Amino acid sequence: MASKKMNVESFNLDHTKVKAPYVRVADRKEGINGDIIVKYDVRFSQPNKEHMDTMAIHSLEHLTAEHIRNHADYIVDFGPMGCQTGFYLTVINHDNYDEILTVLERTMEDVLEADEVPASNEKQCGWAAHHTLEGAKEVAQRFLSKRDEWHIVFAEEA
Repeated sequence: MASKKMNVESFNLDHTKVKAPYVRVADRKEGINGDIIVKYDVRFSQPNKEHMDTMAIHSLEHLTAEHIRNHADYIVDFGPMGCQTGFYLTVINHDNYDEILTVLERTMEDVLEADEVPASNEKQCGWAAHHTLEGAKEVAQRFLSKRDEWHIVFAEEA
């Protein structure tokens, strides 16, 4: 059965063939002024087999959004996937995959050392009660434990 090509790159990805955790280039675009925008699929959990807890996702998003910018000035966004299996990392004018892996590694190490979730209060967050530092740390630790495999996207490559 041939499927129609979708507009969203990740909808064209065969999620039954990937092996999480991994980091892959999901999209690359050039703007009209020559800016290069790269979107990475940063997959923490195996699609359709496991997912992250929403409180852990929320806290990991806050922690990563804050700490990743200490390691790179080209970060545009780090946002969660609706399927709760990962995040999209968007960068501008930077296209070095190995450096992205290092930035993610250092950021996850920052998460493990954190003693609070940044901006997890009613003034700075739209759902301040919906956080778990320990949950975010557990997700980060599992991701880091497979650091040597982040470049392997498909099970057949393993």
